Amino acid sequence: MRNDTMTRDRQPEIEDIGSNPAPRETIGELVERRLSRRAAMRGFFGAAATAVLADQLLVSGGQALAAQAGPSSLSFKEVAHQMTARDAVPEGYEIQTVIRWGDAVLPDAPAFDPLRQTAEAQAAQFGYNNDYVDFFPLPRGSSNASHGLLAVNHEYVDTQLMFPDMGDEDSARQRSSREQARVEMAAHGMSVVEIRRENGRWAPVKAGRLNRRITADTPMRVSGPAAGHERMRTSADPTGRLVLGTLNNCAGGNTPWGTVLTAEENFNQYFGGAAAKTGAQAAAYKRYGIVEKSSYSWTKYEDRFNLDKEPNEPNRFGWIVEFDPYDPESRPVKRTALGRFKHEGCTHAVSADGRVAFYSGDDERFDYVYKFVTARPWNPNDPAANRDLLDDGTLFVARFHEDGRVEWLPLVHGQGPLTAENGFASQADVLIETRRAADLLKATPMDRPEDVQPNPVNGRVYVMLTNNTRRGPEQADASNPRAANRHGHVIEIIPPGAGTGAVDHASAEGRWEIFLMAGRPGVDAGAQYHQATSSEGWLSCPDNCAFDAKGRIWISTDGAPGTSKVADGLYAADTDGEGRALTRLFYQAPTGAEVCGPCFTPDDETIFLAIQHPGDDKGSSFANPSTRWPDFQEGMPPRPAVIAIVRRGGGKIGA
Repeated sequence: MRNDTMTRDRQPEIEDIGSNPAPRETIGELVERRLSRRAAMRGFFGAAATAVLADQLLVSGGQALAAQAGPSSLSFKEVAHQMTARDAVPEGYEIQTVIRWGDAVLPDAPAFDPLRQTAEAQAAQFGYNNDYVDFFPLPRGSSNASHGLLAVNHEYVDTQLMFPDMGDEDSARQRSSREQARVEMAAHGMSVVEIRRENGRWAPVKAGRLNRRITADTPMRVSGPAAGHERMRTSADPTGRLVLGTLNNCAGGNTPWGTVLTAEENFNQYFGGAAAKTGAQAAAYKRYGIVEKSSYSWTKYEDRFNLDKEPNEPNRFGWIVEFDPYDPESRPVKRTALGRFKHEGCTHAVSADGRVAFYSGDDERFDYVYKFVTARPWNPNDPAANRDLLDDGTLFVARFHEDGRVEWLPLVHGQGPLTAENGFASQADVLIETRRAADLLKATPMDRPEDVQPNPVNGRVYVMLTNNTRRGPEQADASNPRAANRHGHVIEIIPPGAGTGAVDHASAEGRWEIFLMAGRPGVDAGAQYHQATSSEGWLSCPDNCAFDAKGRIWISTDGAPGTSKVADGLYAADTDGEGRALTRLFYQAPTGAEVCGPCFTPDDETIFLAIQHPGDDKGSSFANPSTRWPDFQEGMPPRPAVIAIVRRGGGKIGA
């Protein structure tokens, strides 16, 4: 998810090159005009306030004056902003490390040895850079909050932190040996791990019978309109229906019928070759950010990543993958009806008529927000009827209007410009080139849409817009830094019926509002929060979010600017009432880390977090990392891990 190279991101710039060739009126321009009319009504406080007011509302010590009066329903004492080798939670809470990179997942997994890694060992161990986290209770169909399956994505690898003597982080991946490349492939994908809470502590169940590893080599079926299309066929798979592996799995989601949806995001960085510039699909490659030089060494060792040898292989990535976490023998399925782009998550809401809407963002500057609506309702009494529900439905892309309307535009072959005259001979072409189809429909270019999550309590949908520093320097000046949106913002989409028992998530229209504009109030121009936000409560670069049973939002961040000396963290706020958008800092990550995948247990007494790329600071290396979190043992590199945060003595998170 780390895509903005203006932040502490160490991922290659290739991942997010901003490939939309002609962005229309941006969401930033709409936001600026919309806020001028709506901010006062929401009780926002922003950089336009006077210095005196800023001093009154941003007092030292993390305690806002209004917060003392209790406008927030959250009772924890805020953590202080920091950037250190260790992480932090409020008083009365504790952090438990559940599982780390290299820990055993499968029964035959050897003990983790960072100096002697092998692909075979890694394929049986917990992978690298955990992102999306989901909890599936055991037994299936129960609401058990102390025993279940943890499903976790492994997005990408930091080669310079995985292996000794790799040198500069910007080129370490390209210098991996054949065996190191095989380890990297095995460190991608997903882990499914049985866990249990006993005596107040979470831990994996040793050799859980449902445990599973999914890697870059796991066979997967292709389904939906693009299955079998000529652009999906390769020499290894002339049918176009069988793919090896899943790559760059960022956020994800689940279905009402209890399956995992994992999202393939920055797949472009794994491919390379001269065909990126000269091949028949060069224009399509460019729109997805595929360039001649791969970020990884894999093109040297496996033909499928070489565009000159397998020009169609990239078309087989960038999809949503579905699998059953309760069946370790089931084959994952790439569901092409949901479109191909840099998916950041895929979260669902059941509409009033029983059809299911799945929301997703395309995580790149000036790209779009999407939803897929199933053609028929899901059937809670017949699991077999839901097995291929994601193969039949309509994919929509969002257009945001200045007057507060949001319009969902159908991406359907034969409608509007999506015709053979524009290069779309079938629905398969529309889905393989979803971005270009959305361009022609004139969707609204966004500031890196990442997680898009429905709130089950108020029926609204929250869009995390992480940042966009590339609107152009000519649009920015000292008093208008939002022209280069460094800190991001959060939008609410309000479907018809939101706040009632009959929300129409399948509707082709709705409304939108601003929930918050990130950055430090009184310092960063355009920052907008509740007026009682404290000096510890402001945030930067919203990325993922989750909702507790009260409908409060929990926002994790990615890319807090290093110059602010504020690490990424987890913030919480009410979404309605007097404490709406009054964000409070609950967790602060160790240096270099991103906070991903917030996930509550059914009883709200545990929140799981994926702590990704700890120690990923400039100059940090395997031998000399900026932190050795979470082990803090000499010789042990930093290890991405899933943590559980609980209250000492028990109780609900946030209270």
